[in-house]
Amino acid sequence: MDGSTSTDESTGDVPRRVRLRVPPLLGAAVLMAMSAAGPGFITQTASFTVLYGASFACAVVVSMLIDIAVQLNVWRILGISGQRAQDLASKVFPGAGQILSAFVVLGAIVFNIGNVAGAGLGLHDLLGIDPRIGTAISGCLAIAIFLGKSVFTAVDRVMVVLGLVKIGLIIALVAVTAPPVGEAVIGTVDPQGLPFLPILTLIGGTVGGFITYSGAHRLIDSGITGARNVSRINSGALTGILVACILRIVLFLGFFGVVATGVHLANPNDAAGSSFLAAFGPVGLHLFGLVFWAAGMTSTIGNSYTTATFLRSYAAPIRRHMNRTVIVLIALATVVFVAAGQTPQSMLVFAGAINGLVLPIGLAIILWVALRRRDLIERYRYPTVLLTAGIAAWLFTAFAAVVSLTSIGSIFH
Repeated sequence: MDGSTSTDESTGDVPRRVRLRVPPLLGAAVLMAMSAAGPGFITQTASFTVLYGASFACAVVVSMLIDIAVQLNVWRILGISGQRAQDLASKVFPGAGQILSAFVVLGAIVFNIGNVAGAGLGLHDLLGIDPRIGTAISGCLAIAIFLGKSVFTAVDRVMVVLGLVKIGLIIALVAVTAPPVGEAVIGTVDPQGLPFLPILTLIGGTVGGFITYSGAHRLIDSGITGARNVSRINSGALTGILVACILRIVLFLGFFGVVATGVHLANPNDAAGSSFLAAFGPVGLHLFGLVFWAAGMTSTIGNSYTTATFLRSYAAPIRRHMNRTVIVLIALATVVFVAAGQTPQSMLVFAGAINGLVLPIGLAIILWVALRRRDLIERYRYPTVLLTAGIAAWLFTAFAAVVSLTSIGSIFH
């Protein structure tokens, strides 16, 4: 990203400037975790918690286990190789990088419309303004982050601050609703009436698509690569996973606390917003708006940045002007939503099905490198336990991809 290595202008107060800087490893970890916690993730978690109650805890835990297996392998292989996913894929199988990039970029562009729209809806609940105007304001704010010279510094700070806002307000929801944790634990090990769809949906929305590579690509852009940095790479991955897992757990518990009371939700079609309203009263909707806006902003930033890192391999102008590419992607999503007034549902279903293919294809390439192409990772001796966990996750995601493909046909009916 152009300007990524430049330093902020200062008046000589170097210690103060350094204290405000987010370490690159933390920046990569938070980027990955916050990219996964977008508006769709919040909406899905609330809706499924209302439908399945304590049993949905099982879906949350399964998604966390898949996330751990996938991210630890992706971060380690890409980090040691020092190559982004599409570039590594092209060295493994001719044309694989282009196929992977096409799937990631297509799904990301469509879902980014939903992300920026979510930010607009968040401002609507927070301030009462028209969702289209809120979307336009949010898009402009996201673009402004990429207009400066020290882009990485700005992105890291924004992601950390907005992440803290999300987590803090959701923890407040848990504290107010006091969910019956014992019931959630029972639901985790003995789910009743929980179909496969919620598990598949949660995994696709929190691990699939561009999210798989957001943190690892940010790590590579920070220059933390090679086998000599494997402990730092692993530390970054674990930090991102920990943040993501905490967010998933507290979000579920917050909504479950509302559901367990048997309260009648004001708007069943907006389970998330209604839960905050039930917990905090009239101010709850404004608090939810802030959470939803923060979720939309972080996911928009993470989506656009990661998409640009895939596009950079195929055009020199993009490599020279990464900031401008990210700005174009954000502007495109904003304009489409403002013009249409909604995110076309058929596009989201199609993008969801495509995202279902991204994870097993990309993960298969990653695992193949660990198994057969150690020359691409400095002859690093790959941990058997990590590789086994990755293969198990791949088998699950491959099955999920087959199920996901069946949704494509529904678009045309």
